[in-house]
Amino acid sequence: MTTFSANLGFLWTDRPLPDAIRAAKAAGFDAVECHWPYDTPAADVLAALQETGLTMLGLNTVRGDVGAGENGLAALPGREADARAAIDQAMAYAGQIGAGAVHVMAGFALGADADATFVSNLRYACEQAPDRTILIEPLNRHDAPGYFLANTDQARDIIHRVGAPNLKLMFDCYHIGRTEGDLLTRLGDLLPVVGHIQFASVPDRGAPDHGEIDYVWLFEQVDQLGWRTPLGAEYKPGGPTDDTLGWLPRKG
Repeated sequence: MTTFSANLGFLWTDRPLPDAIRAAKAAGFDAVECHWPYDTPAADVLAALQETGLTMLGLNTVRGDVGAGENGLAALPGREADARAAIDQAMAYAGQIGAGAVHVMAGFALGADADATFVSNLRYACEQAPDRTILIEPLNRHDAPGYFLANTDQARDIIHRVGAPNLKLMFDCYHIGRTEGDLLTRLGDLLPVVGHIQFASVPDRGAPDHGEIDYVWLFEQVDQLGWRTPLGAEYKPGGPTDDTLGWLPRKG
């Protein structure tokens, strides 16, 4: 049976993270995940997780200097110290709240030097936490032009070259749907290296009840592939989150 995780980077952003966790539980989600929780004390997040019985599946490394347009550090030549500090920060916070995965954000960079830098920093991340999943995620060229990790073939190649069993692909149906399409075929092909699946409507990144992808059908197909980890609802609600949850199966 398909289960779902609420991505609190987009859902219930009108309230503090612990209250967003409680809202996800009340709505019927099976788990939660987030982007950058670092402004919230880890103890407060852990208390909300324990209260609700939800698991925090994962979080992201910081983007860097957002005002300067940065969106990750791990593929930026010359920024290795900053990238590894961000990895250390994410690992420490994940450990405090019991999060199983860390998404290491590559950033805006191109070329062989960026590739070598990313591979080196990913090896560092995998070695620092061999029992935690390290995720990498291709971002689509429409939303993030110039982002180093641009497609799933590139991601798979990097995963193979790093050679760490805990390095996996974040298969985001929205990003892959916008750049590659043929989602079920791509997912079936990539399944051995997939560590998490996320979704949103294409092309507007809204709730999964409209757009180019029939998610009712796709969720059934993912279930038939044997995927049992909650799928991450990482969509922009465009209004109160609770008003966009008609797609979410109700329990009881």
